[in-house]
Amino acid sequence: MKLLRKINNNAAVAQDNRGREMVVLGRGVGFHPMPYELTDLSVVYRTFYDVDPQYYEMLASLPEEALLAAADITEQAEITLHTELNPNLPFTLADHIAFAQQREKQGIRMAAPLHYDVQHLYPHEYELGLRALETVRLRTGSSLPRAEAVNIALHIVNAELEGSDLSSTLTAVEVLDKVTASVEQELGIVLDRESYNYARFAMHIQFLVRRLSAGAAMEQGSGKMLDELSREYPAVYHCACTVAQNIEQRHGWHCSRDEVLYLMLHIYRVQNRESD
Repeated sequence: MKLLRKINNNAAVAQDNRGREMVVLGRGVGFHPMPYELTDLSVVYRTFYDVDPQYYEMLASLPEEALLAAADITEQAEITLHTELNPNLPFTLADHIAFAQQREKQGIRMAAPLHYDVQHLYPHEYELGLRALETVRLRTGSSLPRAEAVNIALHIVNAELEGSDLSSTLTAVEVLDKVTASVEQELGIVLDRESYNYARFAMHIQFLVRRLSAGAAMEQGSGKMLDELSREYPAVYHCACTVAQNIEQRHGWHCSRDEVLYLMLHIYRVQNRESD
């Protein structure tokens, strides 16, 4: 293994025997003058391939314990989700963990208003977020508040979505939050965010956001059915229209009549279940 560039005393940019560039963590690997051939590979305890070079500078100042925790979390997520995650996740996640630890030491607690939405939109990632808190504790010796499970889950979701960024993930979560608030206000009900019915409702709202953001709104000619249901369930129809208007005003996504019908059906179902 040829070491090419020092990042810090225990991290360096290297090249494997196939010529592929990688980042290596190891005891004293960055201490020697560069470049040099590393013959004792036993000192290396982590390697990272396909890392964007813009993260090299960040790595130089990251606490090693936070990076190792983030690497463990990433590895567990890939195993659990049966997918490859963005190779930069260990670094962005380590940066978040280090900052969260700094806030915790200063006694600054951040609220997690999207907790229920993330839990239902991304249940597997949220569960990984909860497990990640224990990984952080074991690796770093410090505990993070339970609310951080949501932030870690969002980092994992973002790393799953090729070509996306964290803002698009947050958009889907925020839309669910606003839709839920509108339904509760318009219909005078309180949705049980811990229920299976809400989880199903959340999943359908996620599908709606995906279609609208991709410019693939449903157009199936269901106008006649919408007219009939709007007369039969005027309150639900008004609620669906309000939600559609809010989505268009906030995100610029136009809901077709078919999408309004889709919203009506799922709002009616979640309302009806809550009333039982």
